[in-house]
Amino acid sequence: MSEVFELADDLGPVKVIHVQNPVIELKGILVVDNVAAGPSIGGLRMAPDVSLSECARLARAMTLKNAAAGLPHGGGKSVLFGDPRMPRERKEHLVRGFAYALRHEMDYIFGPDMGTDETCMAWVKDEIGRAVGLPREVGGIPLDEIGATGWGVLHATKVAARELGLDLGGARVAIQGFGAVGKHAARFLANEGAVLVAASDSRGTIYDPEGLDLAQIIALKESGKTVHDYSDGTKLRGDAILDVECEVWIPAARPDVVSEENVHRLQTRLVVQGANIPFTAAAERALHERGVLVVPDFIANAGGVICAAMEYQGASQSAAFASIEEKLRANTEEVLDRARRSHSLPREAAFELATDRVKKAGSYRRWGIC
Repeated sequence: MSEVFELADDLGPVKVIHVQNPVIELKGILVVDNVAAGPSIGGLRMAPDVSLSECARLARAMTLKNAAAGLPHGGGKSVLFGDPRMPRERKEHLVRGFAYALRHEMDYIFGPDMGTDETCMAWVKDEIGRAVGLPREVGGIPLDEIGATGWGVLHATKVAARELGLDLGGARVAIQGFGAVGKHAARFLANEGAVLVAASDSRGTIYDPEGLDLAQIIALKESGKTVHDYSDGTKLRGDAILDVECEVWIPAARPDVVSEENVHRLQTRLVVQGANIPFTAAAERALHERGVLVVPDFIANAGGVICAAMEYQGASQSAAFASIEEKLRANTEEVLDRARRSHSLPREAAFELATDRVKKAGSYRRWGIC
């Protein structure tokens, strides 16, 4: 627990719950960071190497993301230890068991995240009736299927590109983590004329300076294959995505993939963070000093949670997409304007924006900001 206490401040976390059931080999953690604006929304992440520290940091990112997006929700996150590619029956057993154990935690609403999807959320809803990112058949807006987060990344990218005087038509794009977020971001950017020159997943990187066949890569990923099954291009190691020359670099996978040790390898003008906490603070500062613009995670990738919150309120898919576009454009513009005026990093400006909104919401609560 010491790592959570080290991260604690006047915003939270308000609650940390460990769930264990040795009989079914279930081990999970819930961190509710802040509920000043309302019950927390945050994804359920499943991986063998998740940790309490990662969960707490992601929960805080959700507090900032939801506040920056102006949602009536606080931030939370849950993690489940295990291989997300385990047999379906085993995975269902663990997800249902975890949800049931948290059935009384009304300050937390489950959503999909890395290693979980709409089907997992349907299991959660069936158990406790409290989930978002559901399949259409049970009244949801399947945000991974439609690319809600990628839609938001597109609009953050368009605003940031304009700030740099960068024309997205012909701009080279590299995406680290070609999953649900990455593939849709690539698709939406391609519609603006951008060219995907490199993509990576857990098996490696595929690169072609003339541009990759996006339709082929998406088809491969949706059939369960990897980017290394792509028929053309150059196959490289996974971390070679860091060395690709491009105008736009999008991290869309795990936390802390870029640190002070490897940030010098990036050769880009713009980073738009599709993943949560993908860079260390030192890496972002190093890029800022080089003149590389970084749009922080809780601004750029808020499309998914905006869609989830609107689903929870019964909104339609078209209304959710319109709201994502409006909020992402406005928030990116405000953050970049604040950063420009204060000569600060975009993350610092974004943090100021989000914490101001959390504290304002907390001022209306009987017991304060948490």
